[in-house]
Amino acid sequence: MTTQTREPAISVRAVTKSYQDLHVLRGVDFDVAAGSIFALLGSNGAGKTTLVRILSTLLKADSGSASVHGFDVSSVPADVRRSISLTGQFAAVDGVLTGRENLVLIAKLRHQRNPGAIADDLLARFSLTEAGNRRAATYSGGMRRRLDIAMSLVGKPPVVFLDEPTTGLDPQARIEVWQTVKQLAKDGTTILLTTQYLDEAEQLADRIAILHKGTIIQHGTLAELRQLLPSAKVEYVEKQPTLEDVFLALVGGSSDTTDEAAIPAGEESR
Repeated sequence: MTTQTREPAISVRAVTKSYQDLHVLRGVDFDVAAGSIFALLGSNGAGKTTLVRILSTLLKADSGSASVHGFDVSSVPADVRRSISLTGQFAAVDGVLTGRENLVLIAKLRHQRNPGAIADDLLARFSLTEAGNRRAATYSGGMRRRLDIAMSLVGKPPVVFLDEPTTGLDPQARIEVWQTVKQLAKDGTTILLTTQYLDEAEQLADRIAILHKGTIIQHGTLAELRQLLPSAKVEYVEKQPTLEDVFLALVGGSSDTTDEAAIPAGEESR
């Protein structure tokens, strides 16, 4: 009997990206198992957003290869786009429309049958039914982000990219988003999550990769990363290192010198 291994939902090999003398990605390698949450952890400017743009076909890598849901991002970008959804750092909802109208609009744009039923189902799934007929501008930060993620799930994409989804949210709103992300993975969706919040990676990720100065310097489960540092003993009580301890030990406590914000205007879309 032979054992079959599932193809990774996301595969990245030796991906590089530079803007003249600014080297954002310097050879990135990793795989993401189907139905898992993979956290890409790094400081501002580490290259997280650039990598997500490449994987979502919004940007071309200088070299290397990447595939999403079995499709090469360079040679068959249309197939990749049909397989993914991308949620950026800020909720992209129309505040003039109601929550339900936002969902119906996206369903129509994606040529889905019965947009109203799809909207109602997603409102219920994300605990937004009571607020569904209110303008999205009246929503709290957590509600807007939940609506944003719900909109990204129209059409049931198998792979979802969440680029720093809790940026600017209060603690309660962050917990709401975390619960949503966990439920997505439980339902079989593959999630690549970029974040600079260490507790977020600890709470959500099946596997974590640390991106520093354009390369993956370490990856593994939380338990595997903790093993990189010795346990501290205080009064005979063993203390496991936190992910923050591991991260700072690996990157040396310094910020990345590569700053994505320094990329010349218009260069990122070339």
